[in-house]
Amino acid sequence: MCACFLCIDNAEIGIVEKWGRFSHVAQPGFTFLNPCFGEWLAGRLSLRVQYLDVRCETKTKDNVFVTLVCSIQYRVVRQNADDAFYELQNPKEQIQSYVFDVVRASVPKMILDDVFEQKDEIARSVSDELEKVMSNYGYNIEQTLIVDIEPDATVRRAMNEINAAQRMRMAAVEKAEAEKILQVKRAEAEAEAKYLSGVGIARQRQAITNGLRDSVLAFSHNVPGTSAKDVMDMVLITQYFDTMKELGNNSRNTTVFIPHGPGHISDVADQIRNGLLQGQSASNVIGNNSSSP
Repeated sequence: MCACFLCIDNAEIGIVEKWGRFSHVAQPGFTFLNPCFGEWLAGRLSLRVQYLDVRCETKTKDNVFVTLVCSIQYRVVRQNADDAFYELQNPKEQIQSYVFDVVRASVPKMILDDVFEQKDEIARSVSDELEKVMSNYGYNIEQTLIVDIEPDATVRRAMNEINAAQRMRMAAVEKAEAEKILQVKRAEAEAEAKYLSGVGIARQRQAITNGLRDSVLAFSHNVPGTSAKDVMDMVLITQYFDTMKELGNNSRNTTVFIPHGPGHISDVADQIRNGLLQGQSASNVIGNNSSSP
C-alpha cells in the first residue's frame, strides 16, 4: 500500500478529490491521503481576508468623467469551500465585473458633488450586490469602501478656482463689514467729540458772561458815577489790546490788516482825546472822594 501525508497550513483548507470527484475538505494540520484509493489534493484555499482594488471610470449626471477606486475585502466561507473552489474560475474578475456594473448604474444618476457626499451609499450598493451574488459561490463580502474619487484634472482645477472665488467673495464681504463698522464708529466718535466741544464752548461763554457781569458789578460799586455801558466799553478796549498783544507775540503773524484812511486819523485822535479826558475825569473823581471826610 502507498500512503501520502500532507500538512495544511493554518488559515488554509485543502480540497481533496477521490477519483476526480470532490471528496472532502482537509482542515489545517496533519492530513492523510491514500493515492491507492484515488485520493489526492486538488488545491488549497486561503481563509484569510483578501483585498481587491477596483478602478472604475464613469460619467456623472452633470457630464463629468470621474474615476472611483473601490476597495473590496472578501474571504472564503469555510462551509462552502467546495463552491468557492469549483464554481468560479477567477473570482477577482467576477467581483470586478459586478463592481463595474453597480458603479456605472448608480453614479450617472448623481451630480459630481453628490458623488462625494454619497460615497457611502455607493459603497453600500456595491456591497449589497456583491453579497447577494458572491454568497452563491462560497464567498463572503466583509467590507466595501470607496477609497478615492478622482475627477478629471481640469474639473479639479475648476472646483478649486470656484472655491477660491467663493472664499475671496466672503473675505471681501467681511472686509466691507469691518470698514463699515469703522466708519460708523468714527462718525459716532466725531459726533460725540463735537457734542462735547459744543458743551465746552457753551460753558466757556457762560463763564465769560458770568465774569463780565461780576466785573461790571464790582467796577460800578467801586467807582461811583460809572454806568454799565462805560464798564463794557472799557472791557472791550482791554480785550482789543489783549488781542493785539497776542497777535504781536505770535511769531507766525507778520502782517495785521487794520482800517486806514484820512478819515480814520481823526477817529484815532478823537479816541485818544476822549481817553485822556476820561482819565482826567476819573482822577478828579478819585481825588474828591479821597479829600471828602
